[in-house]
Parts: sequence; C-alpha cells; structure tokens
Amino acid sequence: MPHTASVKLDDKEFPLPVMQGSEGELAIDTRKLRTETGYICYDQGYGNTGSCESKVTFLDGDNGILRYRGYPIEQLAEKSDFVETAYLVIYGELPTPAQRKAFGLLLRQNAAVETQMQRIFEGFPVEAPPMAMLTSIVASMASHHSELATNNFEKDLQNFDLAAAMAISKTRTIAAMIYRYQKGKPYIYPKQDLPFCENFLHMMFSEPYKEYIAEPEVARALNLLLLLHADHEQNCSTSTVRTVGSSAANLFTSIAAGICALSGPLHGGANGAVLQMLQTIHDEGDDGTRFIAAAKSGSKSNRLMGFGHAVYRNFDPRARIIGKAAEDVLKKLGIKDPLLDIARNLEQATLKDDYFVSRKLYPNVDFYSGIIMRALGIPTNMFTVLFAVGRSPGWIANWHEVASNAKGRIYRPRQIYVGHTKRDYVPIDQRA
Repeated sequence: MPHTASVKLDDKEFPLPVMQGSEGELAIDTRKLRTETGYICYDQGYGNTGSCESKVTFLDGDNGILRYRGYPIEQLAEKSDFVETAYLVIYGELPTPAQRKAFGLLLRQNAAVETQMQRIFEGFPVEAPPMAMLTSIVASMASHHSELATNNFEKDLQNFDLAAAMAISKTRTIAAMIYRYQKGKPYIYPKQDLPFCENFLHMMFSEPYKEYIAEPEVARALNLLLLLHADHEQNCSTSTVRTVGSSAANLFTSIAAGICALSGPLHGGANGAVLQMLQTIHDEGDDGTRFIAAAKSGSKSNRLMGFGHAVYRNFDPRARIIGKAAEDVLKKLGIKDPLLDIARNLEQATLKDDYFVSRKLYPNVDFYSGIIMRALGIPTNMFTVLFAVGRSPGWIANWHEVASNAKGRIYRPRQIYVGHTKRDYVPIDQRA
C-alpha cells in the first residue's frame, strides 16, 4: 500500500506527497505547503529536514551504517585508499586502472602552490589559527584560477575535473605549508613520484637536507584518517557548501565556506577536545575511573568528549576501524602513549556501564583520530586542517550535485519572526 500523508489545519485537510529514497528512507514533501496553506514547517537547525536528494553517502545512524556511493565504509577502509575513495565519492564509481592513473596524474600535476599564492602567507601572523589561514588561501584560488571559477554553472562544470583535482591536491599542499610557516621552516615542495599521503608527510616533515620517508604503516594510517572523513552526509560544513553553491558560487569559494563551517569547535574540533580531555585525565593521575564517575554525576567540567554523535544512535562504524589503526601505528612507531591506555579504559568502562549504554553514548571517530595524528607528530591546532583535507572529496561531490541540477533553486530557508511588531521611529532627543 502506498504511503500517504496530510496535514490538518483547523477543519481543513491538505494532502502531501510522500518521497522514498533508494534505502527506504521516507519523507513528507512540504515544498508546496506554504503556497497552499500559508504555513511553513519549523525545524530549528534542520535536524529533521531533508534539504536535498543526494547520491553520495548513505548514513543510518540507528544501525551504525555508513556507505559511500553504496560501498560499506568497512570494505573501503580495508581495501581502498584515500585517492581511490575520493574518485568514488566525486564520480560515483570506483575507477578503472586507466581512470585511477589519470586521476592520480591530475592530482600530482596540480599539487604545487603558485608563487603569487605563496605570498598570501606573509600577510598572516605566525600564530594565526590554521583554519583561518586555510579558509583564506583556498578562497583565493578563485582569483588565481579564475578560468575555473566563473560563477557560472555551465562554464565551471566544463572544467570540473581540473578544478576538483586542484581543490584536493592544493588544499593538501596549503595545509602542509601552513604547518611549515607556523614553525618558521622553509616550504617543502611536492614530489611527483610520491603517492598522495606520503607526499603530504614529505611536505610536512622533510628538511632541506633530510627527506622524511614515511613508514608504510604511517602512510596507511593517514590514508585511513582521510578516507574515513571523505564524506558524512549533510553535516554542517557539507550543507554549507551546498547552500553557498546554490547561489552559483564556484567550487573554490563554496569549499572555503565549508572550511569556515568546519572550523567551529562543535563540528571540526572534536578530536582536539578528546585529546585535551585525555591529557587532563593523565595529568591528574587518573586512569579514567574518577573522570567517568564525575561525568555520570553531571559535572560539566568532566564532560566525556568523543562519545555520542548527532546522527549515530549506535556505534560509529568509523570508530571501530580507527581504534584498531591507532593501536597498529603506535606499535609500529614504538610509541607507548599513556593517553591511548586511558582511551581504552574509557571505552571499555562506558561500553559496560548502563548509564552510557542506555543513553547510546558510544565512542565516535573523533575519539581515536586525535591519538593517531598525535603519533604522526601533527600538533593539535592542525587536526581540523587535516579533517578539511579529508573532507574535500565530499564537498566537491555535493557541490557538483548542486551545479548539475537543472531544476535546482537557491537555498533560502524561512523563519518564524519573534521580534517587535510595527513601531514608530522616535527622534533621539525624545528618547529616555
């Protein structure tokens, strides 16, 4: 039997169409509700509003499922790498050998940052927030590559392959340059013979007379981090990219807006907050036991970071994968990190405690990602920058959906006005 829906206002009923996604997701189509009734739907933060149809990512938070273009994240994490997954996310299919080779070549050929763009760094204080720097420099790509950023969907889509490769590859290079700039070290330029993640680590950590060569396990861990963050449905930054893109803004400008959204601590800063929490527990001589007891008592200063998620009501599937990776990379590098021991204690304790289980507060991907980045030598203030590098394929894919939709419209939410009703202007000399 087909699904039906209607809304009853006073004594009149208005039928509403029902939409069904390919995974059985159901939605009530309210697009014509305002024109037919004068009412709008109120949903603060859009937590229960479908703003678009998308083919990129399927996320079932109740059952802990995440799939890119239909492929389970567990299979991609085990068998794929970031570049191949980026191609999948952007173009919808796993690449053939020839497509993979051509995509990799395009990334390598467009990795370097032009001399004019490099001068932008000199305008920033050395202590500037890295995400603020990343936002500004990525936005400047629209000026330095204006032929790819015309703010005309038809023209920009003609050059999409090149723009997409630049957005991924140069964002990675810019990220490494931000790290070097803040360390007061000379820039290390990309090498065309290195794979994506090895090249990133080379640009971060090599010295003029001593090249950094990444251990395979280290490169694999970074690949995994970026792959797991490649897309995550309509989160704050991705929906921001779509919103900005819906105005016909070019790809670089739209991605820069996504970076702005990601810079907020409620979105992109969670893994840094986890690390800070673990360090505080360690500094207080606790193994996590006292901290958990305080968190259960409602202590705001003992908030358990890295547990629970806005959409997952089950175990975050990425957390299972990355927790094992954290152990592997620390073992390979010979690092005995007391913070990982504390993290494991917290995880095991909360998984057995009815207080957390009943509230479905399971570890999420941020719980372990900070530990891996710490092991790789990446400072906490650069964590979200790496997050942005990983998320770039998802932003690109979502921008492309907006730009390719001939029936699309500019995003324009409504509001419920709760301010003053009409009042008359009072001259300043008559105001109390």
